[in-house]
This record gives sequence, structure tokens and C-alpha cells, in this order.
Amino acid sequence: MISDVAKTEKPKTPLLYKVLGPAMAIPAGIVVKKTADTAWLRVRGYPPPKNPAAPGVTWPDALAWAAVSGVLYASGRLVAARGAAAVYKKLTGELPPGVNTASAA
Repeated sequence: MISDVAKTEKPKTPLLYKVLGPAMAIPAGIVVKKTADTAWLRVRGYPPPKNPAAPGVTWPDALAWAAVSGVLYASGRLVAARGAAAVYKKLTGELPPGVNTASAA
């Protein structure tokens, strides 16, 4: 028999914060894609691989594209998340549920 483990209630995400997430993420994603494509084109001189796993793509190109796109997309996600939290705090005067200053340590 499984004993009851103390369950913590997950804070309910307000509708405003649910709307702010995509509102920040979509433009950030567009900017990141254009930045990644442009940077690749300038450095390599040809467009980035559409599918790095395709047989015609060399290993160096596939690995380089994975590194470049991974760093840029993770950075874009971070910018969008922090931006959404900042806008939420500005509008409501408090941090969104699950985001607190203690989690920074």
C-alpha cells in the first residue's frame, strides 16, 4: 500500500500570465529564427540546413547548426519568460505564481 505523501498544491496560473507567455514567445521566436538564419548565412555563405539529420548534411554543419540554434533558442526562451514575468509584475504588482526571488539562489 502506498502511503499518502504530502502533496503540494501547484499554484493556479492566472489567465493574464497564460496570455503573456505566448505574446512574448512568438515574437521572440521569430527574431531568433531570423537571427540564426542570418548569422549562419553570413558566416557560412549558404543557408542553414532545413533538416540537420538529412543524409546530405555534413556532420560539421549538423553539429554547428545544433549548437548555434540551441543557444539562440534557449536565449530567446529566457528573454520571453523573463519579459512575461516583468510585464505581469508591472500590471499586477506581484510576481507570477511559481516565480519568486527565493528561487534565484
